[in-house]
Amino acid sequence: MRRGIFKLALTGVLLFTAMAGTSLHARAFGATEGATIALSSLPVQGRETYQLVRQGGPFPFEKDGVVFGNRERLLPLQKRGYYREYTVKTPGSHDRGARRMVCGGPATTPDSCFYSADHYASFRKIVP
Repeated sequence: MRRGIFKLALTGVLLFTAMAGTSLHARAFGATEGATIALSSLPVQGRETYQLVRQGGPFPFEKDGVVFGNRERLLPLQKRGYYREYTVKTPGSHDRGARRMVCGGPATTPDSCFYSADHYASFRKIVP
């Protein structure tokens, strides 16, 4: 019985994924491989956050710059402490909102930065 339900659920996921035009891996695991966004295409608040990262702050939120654990393994695997997270302001939001930037490597010269518009459910690598 359980096996049948699992097969049915898996079939549904595969069908949905095929119809959405996205690979199962990318849909199920939020993979960022190949997903990019140009720096110029970020919302203005994203470009401001990117600039703050490059100049070392000051950051508007207390949690900006804390270690991002990458527990869901959506970003390339690195040692703990490699990634740091930053808030990308959301106009009209009364809290930090859902938009984030995660950068890896040296604080002001990161190796790479990723943008998430959906509170870490998916990421796109920021490219110049």
